[in-house]
Amino acid sequence: MLSLRTRRQRARKIVAKLREVFPDSGCSLTHQDPWQLLVATILSAQCTDARVNQVTPGLFAALPSVRDFAAAPLDALEDAVRPTGFFRNKARSLQGAAQAIVERHGGKVPSTLAELVRLPGVGRKTANVVLGEIWDRPDGVVVDTHVSRIAQKLGLTDTGEPAAAERQLNEVVPREHWRLFTHLIIDHGRRTCRARRPLCDTCPIYQWCEVRA
Repeated sequence: MLSLRTRRQRARKIVAKLREVFPDSGCSLTHQDPWQLLVATILSAQCTDARVNQVTPGLFAALPSVRDFAAAPLDALEDAVRPTGFFRNKARSLQGAAQAIVERHGGKVPSTLAELVRLPGVGRKTANVVLGEIWDRPDGVVVDTHVSRIAQKLGLTDTGEPAAAERQLNEVVPREHWRLFTHLIIDHGRRTCRARRPLCDTCPIYQWCEVRA
């Protein structure tokens, strides 16, 4: 793997370049409060943000509050989130998280990593999405499939294992850019560095790619 110094320099250049390409880069999950973002992030596992955004308006209309999720019949919750896939696991996670938030936090989504990851269905990735988007203090880079794949191609990490990749990225991406880096890489992955047919000829950061497919 490249030296730490080289990776840090490269990360800064990549962020700067992609900010020019995606000046409005940000979270694509529609939400109005911490709970809605938590729900949307849980539903986004193995599902596109676009599909989640199709499901959540009806879901939040039927279940407006955390307490409504906690008390909802599980089978009804399963039916509501079915289009996002893995609906049984996701429904259990949503209801478990809602019940824990009601019982432990008075119905308010906690604002620390330690408290968030204790909620059912919430790992570091989901917790950092909420911490970053709501309170602007993520505990690390959010590593989704786009970030994992592209960070390796760019030589910023040498592993696809999320926890290890996050540790490496936390070392090379400036803390103030942890949240932005994820959004920029996701946008780049959707538009240009696609998993199946990357558009290398039009890639704005091609010079830093170690694969150059």
